[in-house]
Amino acid sequence: MQIDAIDRRILSRLQENSQISNQELAEQVSLSPSACLRRVRALEEGGLIKRYRAVLDAEKLGFELEAIVHVALDQSRSGWHEEFLAGIALYDEITEASIVTGASNYILTVRARNLSAFSQFVEDKLSKIAGVRDICSHLVMRKVKDRSGMLPLAGWR
Repeated sequence: MQIDAIDRRILSRLQENSQISNQELAEQVSLSPSACLRRVRALEEGGLIKRYRAVLDAEKLGFELEAIVHVALDQSRSGWHEEFLAGIALYDEITEASIVTGASNYILTVRARNLSAFSQFVEDKLSKIAGVRDICSHLVMRKVKDRSGMLPLAGWR
């Protein structure tokens, strides 16, 4: 799907605030409301907009701890990758998972109510997934920038 500068502005505004009204969005990107809505629908149908969702305040909801967890697996086991994926799919505490290069096979983002709940998660759940060889956790002390799920569209052409 080909997109132009107006589509990029629409995408940029929507990733900042997906609840913006079509009228306000149209004004911000200098289109009529009907033309703006047509473009948004085309971006959705083209798969450039995957979904809309609410971004919740984790701390206000009682999830005080965030950790970045590096996991190394025993790759000599048959089906190690599939077993690990099936294992992490069971746990909502894991909010993101990425396959990476380097000393670890995966980097996970984990949310827990507190250190005790996190420790229990690692001991009782994560470390029990078949093939887990090594876990290294980094506790997030303070988030200084959070653009999770957002793309750097400003300089994109």
